Amino acid sequence: MAEGPNLARRLVRHRGAVAGLAILSALGLLALGAPWLSPRDPIKTSPRTALQAPGSGYLLGSDQFGRDVASRVLHGARISLVVGLISVSIAVGIGAPIGLVSGYYGSRLDAVLMRVIDVLLAFPGILLALAIVSVLTPGLGNVMIAVGLAAVPTYARLVRASVLSAREQVYVEAARAIGGRDRTILTRYILPNVVAPLIVTATLGLGTAILSAAALSFLGLGSQPPTAEWGRMLAEGRDYLREAWWISTFPGLGIMLTVLAMNLLGDGLRDLLDPRLKV
Repeated sequence: MAEGPNLARRLVRHRGAVAGLAILSALGLLALGAPWLSPRDPIKTSPRTALQAPGSGYLLGSDQFGRDVASRVLHGARISLVVGLISVSIAVGIGAPIGLVSGYYGSRLDAVLMRVIDVLLAFPGILLALAIVSVLTPGLGNVMIAVGLAAVPTYARLVRASVLSAREQVYVEAARAIGGRDRTILTRYILPNVVAPLIVTATLGLGTAILSAAALSFLGLGSQPPTAEWGRMLAEGRDYLREAWWISTFPGLGIMLTVLAMNLLGDGLRDLLDPRLKV
């Protein structure tokens, strides 16, 4: 019962995790408050005020269409965080059951499922996502599906490895001996051993998902104009890097801070939840 408060106290003492959590909390609050915090409409154009440098009129400057960069960055945070969460949810929702079933039942089912996973692992994640979104047609919804499906092999392999280790434990064999059903054994005895590494990998995977989605949007396969999305903003500002550096710089900083925060928090959770790292 004391494990929860204990974990919270150790998390507070981990500087990297606290820093990552603080940055993520700030970004989350800014994203939630974007409709009220944005000084202007993020998609409204104003050609007369195009390419205004950061200052009193435009806090973070304006882009080539006269749109307020600060407003677009705030609304872009909402999109990027949601894309990351949904993509990882898709990956965990598909990959974890595959790993559970494959690791627990083994035999031919394990061989078939793992060969399919091996084929998917043969492709780099971003290349697989690129192929999927090209088939599904460009769009933000399809990007989330593509990034999620591309990450399924990672979670399937992770969960399978944890299940293979847990199913040989004495308490699992005892549960089988007294006639425990497979569903009961999986949910009560094996799943708790899978949760900790799954949480850590999913936290780290959020940053990767955001980067992948931004990369696809940068290539024109993700969000479409005039949506305010960080990857799309980077693409729109690349032709103005010399005379209007702020168009790409601020969304790029948003991506960097978000991924950094996810990595710091993920590393902290790994240090806390991995028993091999406990002193």
